[in-house]
Amino acid sequence: MESLHSSSFNFPKPRDEVEEMAEYSAPLEGRRGMLRLDFNENTIGPSPAVIEAINAIPSAHISIYPEYKGLKEAIANNLNCQNSCPKIKPLQVGVFNGVDAAIHAVFHSYGNHGDQLLTTAPTFGYYNPCALMQGMKTIAIPYEKDNFEFPYNKIHTTLLQQNTKILLICNPNNPTGTRVQAKEIIKLAKVSPKTLVVIDELYEAFTGDSVLPFVDFNQIPNLLILRSLSKTAGLAGLRIGFAIGNPEVVNRVSRVTGPYDINIFAVTAACAALKDQAYVDNYVAEVLKAKEWLTSKLNQYDIRHHIDGGNYFLIWPKQPPEKIATKLKRQGILIRPMSGKPLIDKSIRVSIGTISQMKQFLQAFNYVENS
Repeated sequence: MESLHSSSFNFPKPRDEVEEMAEYSAPLEGRRGMLRLDFNENTIGPSPAVIEAINAIPSAHISIYPEYKGLKEAIANNLNCQNSCPKIKPLQVGVFNGVDAAIHAVFHSYGNHGDQLLTTAPTFGYYNPCALMQGMKTIAIPYEKDNFEFPYNKIHTTLLQQNTKILLICNPNNPTGTRVQAKEIIKLAKVSPKTLVVIDELYEAFTGDSVLPFVDFNQIPNLLILRSLSKTAGLAGLRIGFAIGNPEVVNRVSRVTGPYDINIFAVTAACAALKDQAYVDNYVAEVLKAKEWLTSKLNQYDIRHHIDGGNYFLIWPKQPPEKIATKLKRQGILIRPMSGKPLIDKSIRVSIGTISQMKQFLQAFNYVENS
């Protein structure tokens, strides 16, 4: 039978920006049953209250479009209980099918062809594809020095000298763990009021780096904060993220999403997780204990590493990162090679879980590194 090739068809032509893009993909298959230290997820699973709430969903409700009444209120209440000041109102909260969808919505609603995205390097890999989808130009300013300091002065100068449409900062930064003080972020937002300053705070719970307690969105309407329930509450598989900001900005970003993007399981799980903040707090405390233990061991074994904000760290192995990743996978442990990324090439990124999980990782790493 004659094989079919795309050249024999007259396909509809996609937008030029899409045609020139490489597909964004992550190695997400075959991860079940492994020690998952590759995507900075919660490593122990969600609160039992979440499982109970999901199991209690009546079967008839699955055939009904999801309802969102109370979800934004639950998010706002949870934030306010953590001493947010000024208090967050439900109108200041937008909900999305994971923060990835929120990031996409930000670019879809604010990014025009030829506009400029300003960000850092290295950072989360999905920012640039979202900019490319809109035909935007990306300026990525590298972190500085051996400890990957935030390039505040260069970011500040760029905002003053160029017409930046979106400034996107991951804080703490993934993968370097770099932390930015809230006062510096607020200064950047004030210096360029026509720039939408988006702060990706997925990892703030592990080091308390949030700008939220210090910002009045009525005074600084161009600042938008992104959060999720993936890294702490263990809901990565259900995809639930949210944005907090000025109601007008949140409204514009929410306009470009579908009417039922978040399913009933995610809504139910999110409400249950938000009610059980103690479970999240206990998990974060366990991760921080493991982080302290791990730091002492890495220093003791004289392993080159960088550990700062977030629930992850970097190691520079003696062997090629891909080789280490393959060997660790055979040991039932997943990590993420950072090959090709600016400043951190030849390193691996490892998520931090419990102390017992870190002992398992370190034992396996020492074995494969020397084999």
